Amino acid sequence: MSEASGAVNFADAKNRFSNRVADYLRYRPRYPEGVLDFLRSHSHLSPAHTVADIGSGTGFLSELFLKNGNPVFGVEPNQEMREAGEEYLAEYPRFTSINGSAEATTLPDSCVDFVTVGQAFHWFKPQPTRSEFARILRPDGWIAIVWNDRTLSTTGFAVSYEELLVRFGTDYSRVRDSYPQKKDILAFFCHGNFLTHELPNFQRFDLESLRGRLRSSSYVPTEGDPKFAPMMAALDTLFAAHQQDGHVLMEFSTWIHLGQLTSGSSSS
Repeated sequence: MSEASGAVNFADAKNRFSNRVADYLRYRPRYPEGVLDFLRSHSHLSPAHTVADIGSGTGFLSELFLKNGNPVFGVEPNQEMREAGEEYLAEYPRFTSINGSAEATTLPDSCVDFVTVGQAFHWFKPQPTRSEFARILRPDGWIAIVWNDRTLSTTGFAVSYEELLVRFGTDYSRVRDSYPQKKDILAFFCHGNFLTHELPNFQRFDLESLRGRLRSSSYVPTEGDPKFAPMMAALDTLFAAHQQDGHVLMEFSTWIHLGQLTSGSSSS
C-alpha cells in the first residue's frame, strides 16, 4: 500500500461494492468482541469516547462500538453501502451516518477520541488520510485499524478457495497485493509506536452461504459475465470435496493495529 501507488487508487474504489451490498451484508465476517477487550486494556476505551468509523460500509465495525455504548460517526462514500449501513444500524440512536471519505470526512476539527478503520483501509490514500485523521482526532486520540484476514493455507479448503479466486478473479491478485502489511501500518503511523494484536475468527458456511460469500467479493465476476457460471460450478465442486456435515470452515485472523499519530505525521 505504497504512497506511490495511491494506496491502490483504483478509479472505481468508492463504487466497487455497489452491486454486492446484499451479499456483503449477509455473508461477510463480523469482528470479535475481543477487539473491544484489547482497546479497553491498551487505550482505555470507554463508552464515553466518540468514534469515527471510516469506510464504515454496512456497519459491522460500527456495531461493535455501538454495542459498547459509544457514539459513532459512520463515514462512507458509497451510497449503496452507506444506505445498507443506515438500515442495519437503525436501532442504534447513537449512530450518525456521514457521506464522506477517509480523505475528506466532513467532520469538525478535534471531534472524536477514536478513529477506526475496518476492511476499507487499503482503498485509502495514505498521506491525505493521515492529515484528515490528525484533524478530526482530539489530542491524544487513537487510531484502530481492524482487519479480517482470511487464512490461505492451513486447510485443503483454504488452499482450494484461494486457487479459485486466482483462477476466476477479475483483479484479485492486484487487490490481494494491496492488503496492508505491517510495513504499511508502520509507514502510516510514521513511527514504530503502535501495537499489533491477532485474534482468531471464523465463519461456517453451507453451500448457499458460501456462494453468497464468494459473490460479495469485489474482485470476482458478477452474474451475466461469461466467467460467472463456470466459477460457481467450480465452487460447487470445491464445496463437495471439502464439506463435512454439509459445511465448510473459513478461518480468519482478526488483526488490530492500534496507535497514535505523532505531531509530524499529518504532513509527512
